[in-house]
Amino acid sequence: MDQSTRPGLAPRRLERVVAPGGQVVDKDQRGAQETPLFLLYPLFFVAVYVSHLALLRLPYFWDEGGYYIPAAYDFFRTGTLIPHSTLTNAHPPMPSLLLAAWWHLSGFVISGTRTLVCLVSAAALLAVYRIGRRMAGELAGWLAALLTAAYPVWFAQSTLAHADIFAAAFTLWALSFYLTPDGPGCGGLKERGWAALLFSLAALSKETAIVTPLALACYEGWQAWRTRTAKDGSAAAAWRWAAALAVPLVSLMAWYGYHYAKTGFVFGNPEYLRYNATANLTMYRIALCLWHRLLHLTAHMNLFVATLCTLAASLMPVRPGMESRGLPRRVGERILLIAVVNWITFSVLGGALLTRYLLPVYPLLLLVSVTILLERMRWWPAVAALTVAAFVAGIFLNPPYAFAPEDNLTYRDMIMLHQQATAVIAERYPHATVLTVWPATAELLRPELGYVKHTIKVTGLDDFSSAQMLKAAQDPGSYDVALLFSTKWEPAAGTVNLSRGHEQSDARYFDFHHDLSPAEAAAMLHGDIVWEERRKGEWAAVLHFPRVVNAQLRP
Repeated sequence: MDQSTRPGLAPRRLERVVAPGGQVVDKDQRGAQETPLFLLYPLFFVAVYVSHLALLRLPYFWDEGGYYIPAAYDFFRTGTLIPHSTLTNAHPPMPSLLLAAWWHLSGFVISGTRTLVCLVSAAALLAVYRIGRRMAGELAGWLAALLTAAYPVWFAQSTLAHADIFAAAFTLWALSFYLTPDGPGCGGLKERGWAALLFSLAALSKETAIVTPLALACYEGWQAWRTRTAKDGSAAAAWRWAAALAVPLVSLMAWYGYHYAKTGFVFGNPEYLRYNATANLTMYRIALCLWHRLLHLTAHMNLFVATLCTLAASLMPVRPGMESRGLPRRVGERILLIAVVNWITFSVLGGALLTRYLLPVYPLLLLVSVTILLERMRWWPAVAALTVAAFVAGIFLNPPYAFAPEDNLTYRDMIMLHQQATAVIAERYPHATVLTVWPATAELLRPELGYVKHTIKVTGLDDFSSAQMLKAAQDPGSYDVALLFSTKWEPAAGTVNLSRGHEQSDARYFDFHHDLSPAEAAAMLHGDIVWEERRKGEWAAVLHFPRVVNAQLRP
């Protein structure tokens, strides 16, 4: 039986469309002219690798050094899935498994880790291309992949070994099997099997990735119930998809069962659970997060350029002969569902409003933007070029509001300052006890993170606020040196700062605070600034405290 006539499948659309070379072909015939994906993957990888070449040897950053690298290193050395050199927070083990396996090939070197993340990012971009090509044609696939690669948040995460890039790659590949040319949920056993497997791997990379397959499973279940009386087999097909999309939940539950058996905790240590879930369940905080997340999905890091152009294009009529270039309505519905569910989920869960949590959503929104531009705008090349230029500018230029350094190359500036500061301490004060805050505490204690060659003792604070500095001043004998640095990026005083109006709520709900300057900290702690450096709004300083010590000779 032909696939287009099987029960439960929508008939294939055989519209005549314009291929990139200008030839008019049937939409289904175009598949025979498409380049095989395995031939395109090296091109994607080389593009990602070369564009990130200057970043491949940077030491580990922030959550990399705080959890993901120590957890993978524990597995690499001992084979344990539960990390013991850092606090376990019940994150699934897939990143540790992939990193450890890769280190057996590359050796435990930073450039090897970053190369693996480039491979994963390239695979994710290939999935974006595949979705775009299958849904709206070759040109849409290329443009969606290009815009995704250039978007600052994606670009920055393409060498950082956070779980989010692994989860995004598996999620996008799973969607490339779920969103078939015949329509979402119209694939056969092969598509269901691959989608179930890949969504399971996504959930085992980052537990929150489960929201996408569960949302789609509920949607398919609703479709099955709505069409339960139909005689074309559509209800049975929808139920099969709902079952396949529920498989990742079983995989995640198995991991949590294993974690509970080993640690006595289901969702990690109690402090981690409190910070990321139970402490966040107030209506005002959720409403505030919804607003922030909406800005992340529509305006952050120059994304407003694509959003405004898409809104303008959507008000225009479809160009003659371009009716088939747009996304099918059923595909658009699923993408909207995925975006809304992720928007709401990450407005409730997570103590920090990190944009990398939304990493799988950005390519889908950009695909929608691309298809609308191609369908309705005659001057779409100029608009696409403008969007790419805005994204590339966002990689290097900071916006006029506070943001996480890992959203663009500000994280590189922060790493380089920390490299210089730790080098000063290691050279001048190798046996000192250093007063600092996380992540510098991990950088000084863990030589494997790439900052120091031997462990340096530390005394930790929560932050560099005046309250914490007063606390440190009460115990001056517990440290000899201080490493101070900017813990966030915010516009300089006297410049435009769009986030200034909500600093009070950010301090209450998102741990926002103002760091004391090196001069203020030195005056409060009675120390001397022996080194200070600034770089594009980031800064770091080393303070030394001359102590008077009573010495006594004993026989």
